Amino acid sequence: MIEHSLAETEQRVFWLDDLADEAKRPRPWLTGERVAQLAIVGGGYTGLWTAVLAKRRYPDAHVVLVEAKTIGWAASGRNGGFCEASLTHGHDNGMSRWPDEMATLDRLGIENLDAIGAAEAEFGMDFEFERNGALGVAVEPHQVAWLREEVEAAAARGDDSVRLLDQAEVRAEVDSPTYLGGVWDTRGSALLHPAKLAAELARVAEELGVEIFERSPVRRIDTPGSTGAVTLITEGGRVLAQHAVLATNVFPSLLKRNRLMTVPVYDYVLMTEPLSAGQLASIGWSNRQGLGDLANQFHYYRLSRDDRILFGGYDAVYHYGRRVRERYEQRPESYERLAAHFFTTFPQLEGLRFSHRWAGAIDTSTRFCAFFGTARDGRVAYAAGFTGLGVAATRFAAEVMLDQLEQRDNERTRLRMVRERPLPFPPEPAAAIGINATRWSLDRADHTGGRRNMLLKTLDALGLGFDS
Repeated sequence: MIEHSLAETEQRVFWLDDLADEAKRPRPWLTGERVAQLAIVGGGYTGLWTAVLAKRRYPDAHVVLVEAKTIGWAASGRNGGFCEASLTHGHDNGMSRWPDEMATLDRLGIENLDAIGAAEAEFGMDFEFERNGALGVAVEPHQVAWLREEVEAAAARGDDSVRLLDQAEVRAEVDSPTYLGGVWDTRGSALLHPAKLAAELARVAEELGVEIFERSPVRRIDTPGSTGAVTLITEGGRVLAQHAVLATNVFPSLLKRNRLMTVPVYDYVLMTEPLSAGQLASIGWSNRQGLGDLANQFHYYRLSRDDRILFGGYDAVYHYGRRVRERYEQRPESYERLAAHFFTTFPQLEGLRFSHRWAGAIDTSTRFCAFFGTARDGRVAYAAGFTGLGVAATRFAAEVMLDQLEQRDNERTRLRMVRERPLPFPPEPAAAIGINATRWSLDRADHTGGRRNMLLKTLDALGLGFDS
């Protein structure tokens, strides 16, 4: 069955294939010299939101965005399309780090998610935004208690949008024999088309006057003196700007101080062919929520607009040396494992084929969520380390970076979450040894009733860890 399901699968990103031809049109590479008020490095969500929001704040400002390859080709075009309100990779992670700020962070996260949904009408975009909420499902007996704890914690903070579902109720929503119970967060999560969000942000940015250059990797950033222009150097040209934003996500930072702050962890995804009406009826899913199980090595899955199922996660693979390489996407054992887990989850879909498989690197930080900062006398701002939950958080990051460049003293910039930097990862070989030992320990915990060994307990105490 597994061999049959993968027999005609293409190693391609479905979301990027699904774009209209106009959205795929090539943009020029940078040649010569450009002068701007703001220069942005990176054509993913972080850079694109920064460009759009900068033009909304300052319509007359000249903004130049430079992308190493093409708009949205990396994480922004490859993710599952889960758009979560949380800015802290979940409430529990935030509570363990900034308990005094969580009420504010939760509110800002919901406001940020609301703003993303409103952007479709505000800017005339269509990125298939669906505010359907998310189901977290227990697939092991020890996880059932976690569901109740999550709902009780939400109620204690006045959040009545999280509903507890018993086994029958969760299977009435989505029918899988593996489900033992669930929680439905009806407000804090949405789904969207990842590549369309990137493409639409780029289109709106250009309509607002932003210049976008593709296939123009920035090799160096120069900031002569304390008041001179920030200069971005590419092979074919350069940009001189008053300020710059670095939105390079998982790729090596142009700032030495950030070289050890993230590691690239590879995540793997399958996409099915469209389900027939009968196949879809066999699993229900009429409310079209995003789903994720509660394991440490978890799966996430959702429906596309044409009723395909995206199924990803579980394997989170780190390669020695912190490198991002196309060959790391070719991992047959991960795709075979995902296919096996898919049919365990939905045995009624036996015979379904997968049309696409792909992978991408996640910029993992030791605090599991984005960090922020400025450099070069406040003329350069950066954000990175989203750790797999950055679709919505990138918009918040754009607002923060613009605030920092303007030296605004406001609710966002006063947050400890914004002002503090996480601990860096160690250099090799310690990074590979530590990360892979942690992955092994997380897998063991999943299969031993959730019990965490001494390594995981130590990392918990230090505020460190590993998560996809």
